[in-house]
Amino acid sequence: MIRSSMWLLLACAVLGIASPGSAADLKTPEPVTVGPRDWPWWRGPLRNGIASSEQTPPLKWSETENVVWKTPVPGRSHGSPIVVGDQVVLAVAEPDREIQSVVCLNRNSGQVLWQTVVHEKGFEQTGKPNAKSSLASSTLACDGQRFFVNFLNAGAIYTTALDRQGKRLWQTKVSDYVLHQGFGSSPAVYESLVIVSADNKGTGAIVGLERATGKEVWRHERPKLPNYTSPIILTIGGRDQVLLTGCDLVTSLDPLTGKTLWEVEGSTTECVTSTVTDGARIFTSGGYPKNHLSAVLADGSGKLTWENNTRVYVPSMLVRDGHLYAILDAGVAMCWNSATGEEVWKGRLGGTFSSSPVLVGEHILATNEAGRTYVFKATPAAFELVGENQLGTEVFATPTVCGGRIYHRVAVQQGEERQEFVYCLGK
Repeated sequence: MIRSSMWLLLACAVLGIASPGSAADLKTPEPVTVGPRDWPWWRGPLRNGIASSEQTPPLKWSETENVVWKTPVPGRSHGSPIVVGDQVVLAVAEPDREIQSVVCLNRNSGQVLWQTVVHEKGFEQTGKPNAKSSLASSTLACDGQRFFVNFLNAGAIYTTALDRQGKRLWQTKVSDYVLHQGFGSSPAVYESLVIVSADNKGTGAIVGLERATGKEVWRHERPKLPNYTSPIILTIGGRDQVLLTGCDLVTSLDPLTGKTLWEVEGSTTECVTSTVTDGARIFTSGGYPKNHLSAVLADGSGKLTWENNTRVYVPSMLVRDGHLYAILDAGVAMCWNSATGEEVWKGRLGGTFSSSPVLVGEHILATNEAGRTYVFKATPAAFELVGENQLGTEVFATPTVCGGRIYHRVAVQQGEERQEFVYCLGK
């Protein structure tokens, strides 16, 4: 119980939000409640892909082993599920019906509780999408009272808020959007705001919206370049920072005002990964026009401490005990010293990866596009593969790990028929 409370307080401290039972800051009329059993937004409570280490989800599963429930969901979508209270919630795009919606499942049974249509029509876009992209590639965020979702629709990015019963509360246009490859930026909750980005070749921007009303509080214009990263809020050197990589820049903003804290040229143009920190540096990686991985000091100096040309384009990275772990798109696991960039080890997995790895205790879970999940140790000693698990035939979503269970969005392709499922895996 004490460890669960510590995890909750740490999450609140990192994200600048009020913990349950504390006095809310004047700028935060409604405290954000993050339970120790919840995974309320992209990359988990601490926004770094690290699950609570005290839980013990299964490390082995199949279609028949350690499956608590399995629920079909419509459409073709790549956003990860979030889990809050007794709800599992995810974004859905149905190209045949031209509907973008939010689906809510019961956490314990997998039963569909509600589905709310957010957009109808508007699937025709300017530009050409990547064959791997979808029109529901963002992961929702929840502040305890509301769900927030980003969709690309009719040539623009919209953020929509729903209540916990699925009722639409507000919708705000963030920016026009020139489609190049796709859109997958996820919203980030901070104090009274939800922060969303829409980098693109037309009118890119990152904005802070009031959680309660959707009213725009601040806007920071971005270069007119294609980029796909989500805004990530990290506390480094005692200061909360909104961090974005890509558009040839590494950018740090004040989350309450949108003012630039520091910005340097230190990345490539097109990035997908969400940055992580080892407490002193943040890490940027991208894949166009060059393969690029670097470490940048986050103390305001913006100093580039090391870089190499490794291709970690789509899967986001992990940091543990002074070491940086990554899955190359081409199916190689790697470990570097986060301070120096020195390669510690590499290990061959298999297949192509778009899903990001998740760290649970000493184990890293990494799923390739063919639905094969590799489990290996997060240790600098050596690459140590623990196991492999097959589920479905196509996976682009990152698994969610909380409350001792794994929630995984998986597709099964049989001939011309394709069906997506959400699996709940538990011992």
